[in-house]
Amino acid sequence: QVQLVESGGGLVQAGGSLRVSCEASGFISSTNVMGWYRQAPGKQRELVATITSGGSTNYVDSVKGRFTISRDNAKNTVYLQMNSLKPEDTAVYYCNVQFASRGYKFNYWGQGTQVTVSS
Repeated sequence: QVQLVESGGGLVQAGGSLRVSCEASGFISSTNVMGWYRQAPGKQRELVATITSGGSTNYVDSVKGRFTISRDNAKNTVYLQMNSLKPEDTAVYYCNVQFASRGYKFNYWGQGTQVTVSS
């Protein structure tokens, strides 16, 4: 069973920075995609950023130039550095890992960590 444990959320003023981390444990294929999604109150969960095991990244337009996703494959950990935070970044941030193994697709989520940006 794969477990994803997030940490690092909190309250920050607009313009500030936060880094959230997510450590994965359990069996995970070496070829995988890890990512961060977020869900604000009353809104659907949306993709924030993803990174492949090879290091290719993808960002939603609203965070490009402000957020950076990175990973440490040896630690099975993914990070999201968030700079120049805006009140509209306020949401619960969820870690995600996706991979395929033996013909099956797997998709796991963390429990979420709250990020609140005050104006």
